[in-house]
Amino acid sequence: MPEGKYSFIPTAGKFDDARSFGEQIKHVACSQFAFFNEIEGKTPPESCERGGPSHAATKDGLIQYLRDSFDYGNKVLATIDEKNALARVEGRYAGPNTRLGIAVTAVWHITDHYGQLVEYLRMNGIVPPATQKYGLKVR
Repeated sequence: MPEGKYSFIPTAGKFDDARSFGEQIKHVACSQFAFFNEIEGKTPPESCERGGPSHAATKDGLIQYLRDSFDYGNKVLATIDEKNALARVEGRYAGPNTRLGIAVTAVWHITDHYGQLVEYLRMNGIVPPATQKYGLKVR
């Protein structure tokens, strides 16, 4: 998505209180930190529903925040094994749960927002990168 479209919010239909494209990215990044903080027993960031405490606002800043959240998630996921996967985790973002359950919730959450981001791209005439290799066009 071009940086000028990061403020895009759909208007055709019922999209009251919908997040912009950029706000979706920020929410996902914050949520990743929240889920994986809970697995580690740390206090998650506040207000991920509204993007959280990060000051990232530009395309580059938001993408870096998202990359950092995935790097952190990968680091935490590498600590889950057969001995601790079912250990209880408390927290407001996906708890009470298990370490494995929170990890699954994080994956579900990402895919939910990925679907929304794909739709935002298509509404702007952009074929998502994952499907460009198939030669599909936006109709």
